[in-house]
Amino acid sequence: MDSHRVKEIIDAPVMINVTYHGIPVYIEEVDESTQTAIVFPLDEMDHQQEVDLKGLIEEGL
Repeated sequence: MDSHRVKEIIDAPVMINVTYHGIPVYIEEVDESTQTAIVFPLDEMDHQQEVDLKGLIEEGL
């Protein structure tokens, strides 16, 4: 996923379904310089991860 779309998802007024390697995640922030994002699995909100934007998939498209 490109960083522009990730920013749109973060700023969206409603929750947009995104997965990382098949796991539903919440995106907290994006770092354009490293092309990474800080995410939390929805079922483990205390488990913060830095992931490559290429692994993020918007569901329902």
